Amino acid sequence: MAVQFEAFCAGGLAPGWSLTVQGHADAGEDKFEINFLTDSGDIAFHVKPRFSSATVVGNAFQGGRWGQEEVSSVFPLTLGEPFEMEVSADAEHFHIYAQEHKILQFPHRHRPLATITRVRVLSDHRLAQVELAKRSLSWGDGGF
Repeated sequence: MAVQFEAFCAGGLAPGWSLTVQGHADAGEDKFEINFLTDSGDIAFHVKPRFSSATVVGNAFQGGRWGQEEVSSVFPLTLGEPFEMEVSADAEHFHIYAQEHKILQFPHRHRPLATITRVRVLSDHRLAQVELAKRSLSWGDGGF
């Protein structure tokens, strides 16, 4: 798979970071994944849609080995169609959305989050846009 996007997170990952990927799921193989990487080369979070089994897999690669996969069968993606996926982080979890459906909530296995300094998107599909942004986490604390 080709690296389509790579970015460094200034100051490391923190609650509020969000990655949005838009593209076109070409007919064919499962050739798309998102990896959040640490300074030491571990994969703090790996997410991969598997079109062949209509599942999305989340995992982490730490200390030279993969952990227990977490699998979601909520799969709103269709081969041959445009797609949008978003991965966001709060203090406890990564949250994965596809086509505005929540498909997976993955607990942070790597701490502190600030040591997660890179995000890499690998894909053989056509990606239209990739955006890494830090959003405000101010909702809900305004005393409404």
